[in-house]
Amino acid sequence: MNRALAIDIGGTKVEAGIVTVDGTIDRRARIASTDPADADELFSRVAQLIAEVRDDGEPELVCGIGCGGPMRGGGATVSPLNIGAWRDFPLRERVRAVTGLDTYVDNDAKALALAEGWRGAAVGVSDYVGMVVSTGVGGGIVLGGRLLDGADGNAGHIGHVVVEPDGFDLPGHTRGVLEAEASGTAIAARLGIFAAEAPEVERRRVGTMVGRAVGSVANLLDLKLAVVAGSVALGFGDTFFAAAQAEVDRVATLQHSFGARIVPAALGSDGPLIGAAAVGLRRIGQDVGVL
Repeated sequence: MNRALAIDIGGTKVEAGIVTVDGTIDRRARIASTDPADADELFSRVAQLIAEVRDDGEPELVCGIGCGGPMRGGGATVSPLNIGAWRDFPLRERVRAVTGLDTYVDNDAKALALAEGWRGAAVGVSDYVGMVVSTGVGGGIVLGGRLLDGADGNAGHIGHVVVEPDGFDLPGHTRGVLEAEASGTAIAARLGIFAAEAPEVERRRVGTMVGRAVGSVANLLDLKLAVVAGSVALGFGDTFFAAAQAEVDRVATLQHSFGARIVPAALGSDGPLIGAAAVGLRRIGQDVGVL
């Protein structure tokens, strides 16, 4: 057994795959997670997806899951903001019952931070923040080579840092938090268009908001690297990253934060599954580069 079952659960899709202990994706499949009738209907989709990727009969060491938060009990129950059907949903036990595997759940952005420290843009870096700017905005923080968890596993929720106090009032959010200013959901609510259709000025504005949050985190936590993934950030490309870096440079001016960089995630669409695998593998003592 040299592989893990990996599951990434987001607001628009669920993806499952088999990932080897060296971080290589062996097989994968995905389904939509939008508009489920209820919690059990969505989980039935997840169970079918699991069966599809495991149909070769080879055993796995563990199951790791990256899921939108918040969550309780280190992933015992999840209440993803972008999946209304799941509130205090017992994801870990439900997956364990289906797979028969030891199963571990963490925030999807924390999983991304693990992936980028293991195989991506943060390899060899002991202090950094990993971010996902997509349907929502999430983050994971690595300090001293360790992923921060917090009391219930929710450390790193950078999407809920206020970046524009008089900003947009997105339902379910405090006014002006980063997720209400920079997420695909917020762009659709404010402009009435999909994020992919956003004009240049909006792409710069979103980059600026993300850079503002990153600069503040660099000041707070004494780190100099942010690795950013997600369909909004990567889709907006150079425009986004140039604006974000300019704002980081404006905000992060302390001796310990000056020179902080914000860079695209290196793993692209592979990052979420590699990160989900890392969630499980690190918990059973496998080396994934981050403790």
